[in-house]
Amino acid sequence: MILKDALLCGGFSLALPVGQTLFKFAAVNNAKLQGPLLVKLITNVPLLGAFAWYGLTALFWFYILTRVPLSTAYAFSIVGSGLVPLVAWWVFKEPLDWRFLVGYLMMLGGFAVIMQGQQALSRG
Repeated sequence: MILKDALLCGGFSLALPVGQTLFKFAAVNNAKLQGPLLVKLITNVPLLGAFAWYGLTALFWFYILTRVPLSTAYAFSIVGSGLVPLVAWWVFKEPLDWRFLVGYLMMLGGFAVIMQGQQALSRG
């Protein structure tokens, strides 16, 4: 994998927790809004931002997939998915314990194995 593709995939993995954080802000904001559900949905600015972010990241993902095999690119989502609970802990003060750390380290180990396998396959 060339550096540019790795950076693109890494950028996408960082975009995932941003989107999830926007959705959480939208959920918190939703509790403060009044009126019928449809009115709450269209006046929830963080929710509209989350949808816009996901639209942009979908286009970003499409671009990545024009350059990188899905099996390689998707492995980067492991890194991003694991960052979501860290962001939840940091921003929203949600609890985490040692099991998260152990599980995330196992995920990162799996990511490393996948990347080594992809490199071996690309070398032939």
